[in-house]
This record gives sequence, structure tokens and C-alpha cells, in this order.
Amino acid sequence: MAESTAHTAGTEAPSGGHGGFPPFNPQTFPSQLVWLVITFVLLYALMAKWALPQVARVIENRQKRIADDFAEAERLKAQSEEALAAYEKALADARARAQAIATEEREREAAASEARHKELERALNAKLAEAEKTIAATKQAAMANVRGIAEDATRTIVERLIGTAPGDKVVADAVADALKR
Repeated sequence: MAESTAHTAGTEAPSGGHGGFPPFNPQTFPSQLVWLVITFVLLYALMAKWALPQVARVIENRQKRIADDFAEAERLKAQSEEALAAYEKALADARARAQAIATEEREREAAASEARHKELERALNAKLAEAEKTIAATKQAAMANVRGIAEDATRTIVERLIGTAPGDKVVADAVADALKR
């Protein structure tokens, strides 16, 4: 019997108490509004003085890092373009030298006998073909290096921008597409 009275005593409203939920009690509205204003002002001040500057610094650092990454990419692109221009100049010079040698040898052989002329011309054509093969191999090696540099730069930039490294196939396809243009 003592248990039932204790149990019912805890569920009943205290004598002299107001029924209902305390925050909805109209007598406590003014104090609730005062505390709401105080809490809002404190939270606003905390956000304005501490949290928002932190967020602004993070955004500024991220923008700086992106700008630095773009600058590095531009520098690497300029480097690869310089290397390609130097390669093309060397290729043109080599072709001009090969052509000059071939012309010189043809003129010299014109004075020699017909048999000697044919033999030397065949030798020169073989040398020219070998030089073209060497030039093609050099070009292919240079393009492979340019492609490798471009793939490494692309992979690094994308990884810094999105936080994960793209697959080798995706990077290779993107670089191949860019080199076609």
C-alpha cells in the first residue's frame, strides 16, 4: 500500500502547481525571452569573433592552394611547350642538315661515274632512312616524356583539387585527348 501511494504521488501534480508544460506558461514568457536574447547575443558574438574568421581562413587557404596549383600547372605546361618547341627546332635543323648533306653528295657524285653515283646515292638514302628512324625514335621518346610529365601533372592537380587520385587510364585518356587538340 505504501508503494502505491508513493507511486501515485510522483505522477500527480504538486499542490498549488500549474498544469501543463512550463515553457508554455505565460507567466514565464518574459524571462524566457530575456534568456533567448542573451543566448542569441552570446552565440552571435562567439560566431562573429571566432568561428566565422576560422571559416574565412580555411576558404582563403583553399583558394590560395588552388591558385598555386594552377600556377604550377601553367609553369609545367610552359616547360613542356618549350621542350616541344626545342624538339621541333632540332628536328627541322636535323632535316635541313640531312637535306644539305644529301644535296652536297648528289652534286659531288654527278661528276663521278654512273656506277659510283648509283652506289653513293643508295648509301645516302640508307643513311637518310636511318636518320629518319632515329628522328622518329627521338620524337617518340620526347613525346612519351611530354605525355608522362603531363600525366603526372594532371594526376597531381586533380588529387590536390578533389583529394583522391584518378585512375591511370582516366588520366592517360584525358592527356591523350588534350594532345590531339
